[in-house]
Amino acid sequence: MACEHSFARYIRKLGHDRKLSNSLTQEEARAAMTEIAHYEVEPQQLGAFLMLLRLKRKTPEEVAGFAEALHEGLPKPVDAPSVAVDWPAYAGKRKQLPWFLLAALLLSRNGYPVFMHGVSRRDEKMYVPQALRALGIEPSGLLSQAAAKINQGGFAYLPVDNLSGIVQELMGYRKQLGIRTPMHTVARMLNPLSASLMLQGVHHAQYAPLHQQAAHLLKQEKNLSMHGDSGEFERILGRPCKLYGLSDGICWEEEWPADEAFANQNVPKNLNLDHFRAVWDGREDDEYGQAAVISTLAIVLRGLGRATEREEAYQIAAQWWQARNVEVAA
Repeated sequence: MACEHSFARYIRKLGHDRKLSNSLTQEEARAAMTEIAHYEVEPQQLGAFLMLLRLKRKTPEEVAGFAEALHEGLPKPVDAPSVAVDWPAYAGKRKQLPWFLLAALLLSRNGYPVFMHGVSRRDEKMYVPQALRALGIEPSGLLSQAAAKINQGGFAYLPVDNLSGIVQELMGYRKQLGIRTPMHTVARMLNPLSASLMLQGVHHAQYAPLHQQAAHLLKQEKNLSMHGDSGEFERILGRPCKLYGLSDGICWEEEWPADEAFANQNVPKNLNLDHFRAVWDGREDDEYGQAAVISTLAIVLRGLGRATEREEAYQIAAQWWQARNVEVAA
């Protein structure tokens, strides 16, 4: 009789009962993902595994275990920079320009190096690489190049397919299975350069606490997750914002009130990157865009611990926004 494949035990545990109530421990999830990353799993096993995970609700232990295994397999740059903020960008923007990118650039200009990683698809959404090129910034091709850019200028963006082939493959199973895989959640937890603060924007609000709890299991120093615009880490103006934070081992929650001035904000007819660049350069105004940048930046400052009160965070963010062109000219 042939021996059972070692990976079968994980599939059996997940699919043992009809209610799909069994979950993997963090260690089991880490071991399972290690086998997957080393291509020690048969294609039919991987498909079954991903489907079972998708049909049941992911647990913080599973997300943390998967992220641990994948993080360990990432290349480590020789001159790895000290990164303040890990900013995943995996959703794309549908109704508004990617104003969160300008918040990230302001952070990098003011002493908080930012590493951004994500995806770019051929669909109706706008993704970070398009917006970066409109600003005259090229995405990095390798993690080592991204590290060098951060050391030089404080910011870099790297597509996930240049970061981790296995993560890109697992996310690509969406085309074969017809549904998103858990890797879209896990990718946001990779933190390739071990930044002190991880951010996660989610499209469905119920996933924000999942990221918070997974970060706690990973012993992350700081973490901040929220329901963001189109699923990116960008404040949705006109709605209350619930923050799920982690600071030095302590989980916290905080609600920021809605900005009533944008409660009935009109959606632009098109996402104009020339306008995006002009607002950044100070040649054109955009009331919504400026408010989105300042509000998103204020939230990140709260997560970093730079400001402990909402009003102080807004004040610093507004000052950085107003000073952006003066600093460039200098």
